[in-house]
Amino acid sequence: MAAPHGAALSEHYGDEQTMSNAVTVTDADFEAQVEQHAGLTVVDFWATWCGPCRMIAPILDQLAEEYTGKVRVAKLDVDSNQKTTTRFNVRSIPAMLFFKDGKLVDQVIGAVPKTALAAKFAQHGA
Repeated sequence: MAAPHGAALSEHYGDEQTMSNAVTVTDADFEAQVEQHAGLTVVDFWATWCGPCRMIAPILDQLAEEYTGKVRVAKLDVDSNQKTTTRFNVRSIPAMLFFKDGKLVDQVIGAVPKTALAAKFAQHGA
């Protein structure tokens, strides 16, 4: 059910940031989608107005595809989901938070090269 829900949100917001291999999460479903998920989930905290977020989106999409079945990639719009953004003290975006079995284990802040993100994916997810 998560994929159609995320797809519906993507169509609703019409944002170009939406990735085909990622799910959209919100304040309302963050616990169920991320904190209760077994395995690795990488959450991209982003905003439509954020230039570096646009730069990193295709990289996350590629990694989501490369790690299908091993790593789940999710996106959370910081403007629409301030409760979760504040809870995890996200002050700069893009911010990629890595959750393993629902627990925060790592983070990457800023638009970094694909190799840097791939190393984190491999470290925590493979």
